[in-house]
Amino acid sequence: MNTSLETLRPELLERLPATVQKPAYDRETLAPGMAHLGVGAFHRCHQAEYTDDLLSRQFDRWGIVGINIRPPHLAETLGRQSGLYTRLIRENDHVEARVIGSIVKVVDSQDSAGPALDVLASPDIELVTMTVTEKGYCHVPSTGELDLGHPDIVHDLANPETPRSVPGILTQALELRRATHGRKLTLLSCDNIPTNGVILETVVRTFAERRGNRLADWIAAKAAFPSAMVDRIAPAVTQDDLDSVEQWFGYHDGAVAVGEPFRQWVIEKKFAGRMPRWDLVGATFVDDVTPFEHLKMRVLNGAQTTLATLGVLAGLEHTSDAIADPLLSVFVRRMLVEETVPTLMPVPGMEPLAYIEQSLGRLKNTAIRHRNHQIATDGSQKIVQRLLNPIRDRLSQGASIGLLAVPVAGWMAYLIQASERFGKLWPVSDPYAGKVAAIADATGRDAPALASAILAIDTIFDPGLAANETFREAITVALGELLSDNPMAAVRHSLEQDEVARLKRSKQSAL
Repeated sequence: MNTSLETLRPELLERLPATVQKPAYDRETLAPGMAHLGVGAFHRCHQAEYTDDLLSRQFDRWGIVGINIRPPHLAETLGRQSGLYTRLIRENDHVEARVIGSIVKVVDSQDSAGPALDVLASPDIELVTMTVTEKGYCHVPSTGELDLGHPDIVHDLANPETPRSVPGILTQALELRRATHGRKLTLLSCDNIPTNGVILETVVRTFAERRGNRLADWIAAKAAFPSAMVDRIAPAVTQDDLDSVEQWFGYHDGAVAVGEPFRQWVIEKKFAGRMPRWDLVGATFVDDVTPFEHLKMRVLNGAQTTLATLGVLAGLEHTSDAIADPLLSVFVRRMLVEETVPTLMPVPGMEPLAYIEQSLGRLKNTAIRHRNHQIATDGSQKIVQRLLNPIRDRLSQGASIGLLAVPVAGWMAYLIQASERFGKLWPVSDPYAGKVAAIADATGRDAPALASAILAIDTIFDPGLAANETFREAITVALGELLSDNPMAAVRHSLEQDEVARLKRSKQSAL
């Protein structure tokens, strides 16, 4: 940090360079009307920007109170800057800077749920949005149900007034709202989980049912849990990003967020009360989010997980490096076109093959330094919707899964090689990392034994799918090759096998 430079704050707005866009409304009159849990880079590049757009077009009481119940702390970054931050849009050599003003207050609640509960229980708050990552819901990935054995859930059920988990905090906030003013609340998940509103409602209402006192009935009457699909690539901010604002624009900003130009937000029309009119600034309100979820999660996110895990195994640092690799580029495109597309639901106004090309084009953006290790984080929470669900659909159709199975085995290999037995080749962050490492340490390099033991984790792999011989064989073969000295042999071999199958089908159709 250059200590001679001024830090971004309201008084500095009028003196910013003309090249930096500024809020087009009076922030001093902006009152809070919604809260957001998980004020990371994605929120600052997505929901907060949409809200900033809306406030410029139709000013209303929709200021955001940002809450973090997990690190990082906000006080020294967003708090110090009165909620202001610079959003950089980067595409190859192009840079666009804009100061976002929609966050009016920030709250650190890592040490105690108290500050978060004070905000969430306030009668001024009509909407709660959240980006707490997949594992924040404390659900079982294979079923979507609340994980009653999760340590935080066990704690929160025993200590409901001092919760640690997202379901515990939201349930206690709803209890406080019932006891104090009874106002309705919409809780909008903005995380990459299919039917995220259904899962959020399931974990909150299940938690409330365990608490008793008819709280679950009150929540059913007074709260709404719409599903949403969100999309914008916003990698973790680096020191280079922070330094670039100082170098290019002449001020210090400790809360910079960086994203790509593309953004999308599709929201289910299922609200408890007033909602921001984000549809006026590019969001879409629909009756059913499911087709949009399928398309995005299975195509864009499926490609990201594939390129991330296989990219790490190939020694590549960023997604843009992985998609630039000729072998991985051919593989991911063919996987999506041949095996993923047939599992998709029709999406109004969207042609799947064009969406694939658009998605792969976005991943080539060299200015978005999205590390493969970051994308691979919490892979156990992601592979169900991105890879296992399309695999299940393909198997039900009697169709091939030889390509889709490779990134599933890639996730396994990624965690296995972080075990003691494999030399801890890299650090990983995944709720199942310890379990997979223990399997690897006990099993060694025997691919059939490794695959069988990992597929037995029924909170990830549905037992019916895990028992499917076609699936088991494809995973076992790919895993053995991915754990070899030439991991890309699995990718090459799967393409060769797919080509043989294509030629065979072509000859049969010609007869």
